[in-house]
Amino acid sequence: MTRSTTDEAAAPQLPSPKERRRLREAKSLSEEQVAAAVGVTRATVRSWETGRTSPRGRKRVLYAKLIAPEPEAPILEAVAPAPEPVAPTPEAVAPTPEAVAPTPEPVAPTPPAAASVIAATQEPTAEAPPPAAPEVLVQVPVVTGTGAERGRAGEREGATEVGGERRLSPAEAFDALYARAAPGLVRQAYLLTGRRALAAESVERAFQLAWHRWPEVAVDRDPAGWVRAAAYEYAMSPWHRLRRAHRHPDAPPTEPEKQALFDALLDLPPAYRRTLLLYDGVGLDLPETAAETEASTPAAAGRLMTARAAVAERLPELAATGSPAEQSALLHDRLGGLAGAEHVPVPRPARAVRTGSEDRARLWTRAAIAGVALLIAVTGLTLHTAPTHYEPPIAPAERVGGVPPRGGPQKLTAQDLKLQKSLREQLSHGPERLIPQLR
Repeated sequence: MTRSTTDEAAAPQLPSPKERRRLREAKSLSEEQVAAAVGVTRATVRSWETGRTSPRGRKRVLYAKLIAPEPEAPILEAVAPAPEPVAPTPEAVAPTPEAVAPTPEPVAPTPPAAASVIAATQEPTAEAPPPAAPEVLVQVPVVTGTGAERGRAGEREGATEVGGERRLSPAEAFDALYARAAPGLVRQAYLLTGRRALAAESVERAFQLAWHRWPEVAVDRDPAGWVRAAAYEYAMSPWHRLRRAHRHPDAPPTEPEKQALFDALLDLPPAYRRTLLLYDGVGLDLPETAAETEASTPAAAGRLMTARAAVAERLPELAATGSPAEQSALLHDRLGGLAGAEHVPVPRPARAVRTGSEDRARLWTRAAIAGVALLIAVTGLTLHTAPTHYEPPIAPAERVGGVPPRGGPQKLTAQDLKLQKSLREQLSHGPERLIPQLR
């Protein structure tokens, strides 16, 4: 039995694509809210409602619960008699501000799965506490409010105030994204590398890069995914092996099950480990996982199957699970438990990350300016000391009267040796004034 057949048999049945859209609009839910609640992109929700694709696995269950029709109210409540009209009194003839104010229309109840997403787009009030933090490995919803130009979805879902609409400044939007995504990304990077310090460093560097390119990240359809990809790339860089602090992974957990899962993850190749973490840990579907790992969908599926088989050898309960959907749910729980049980460093404040990014940009700018100035100075010195006219080469030395030219020590020929010997002999028999003597 293939994976798609098994998932469709285990997951609930969904209505037709046109009915899915009608149910979503009946609950006053936008495509962005449904995508954030299920953990996919807006384009994926649109493809579900047009019939091009269909959700599978855990996303199918969440999507079915999200668009499920509400139970009808009891008949007694629906046909309850209306109160008899009361004759207006003189005091009630003059309209008051309270009477003129329109009565708010009833709003359809919001499903629990989308409650946190809707609350994320509104400011917390004194009566309503802020939403709870998301799970460790669940995909982080997209922050819609930005100070730069946003997409069409962001224009419709900007943060509001009592007196009117308000847009978040770039710093506020970045801080909101950092506060929501940084803790989960640090734990994901720890599962990817097995090193707590490297996980915190990779997430911080990724957010510094995001702040440096914030005009590009702010209009991205998935800013949290952009930062996640940057953090994963930095964490998986092979150059970290040359650093003494990150040469060896941290000590594994003490519990046998978590230690087996920890060792199984680190034994996987980096590409297979990343694919398993994105699909079974974060909850991305197969095309999104393939796109983020820069691989084709069949290649991502092959990596996922190989990684699951390697992990199943260390975890007997995973090998006993036959359904791929059950394996995915079990791996999701185990990965979340492993990341939540370990003490992972708390990310630094968002303001410190923004300041570090700006300082780093200034440092590289100054280094580039200094390098250009040094290059100009060396070029000017070279032009100043270079010859301005042609100098012919020195002619080679020639023999004069059989005497070798003066050109430094060189090997004497047989004729040179004979001449040297004759000169020495004649010098010893010559006049005394020609013979050097020591005094």
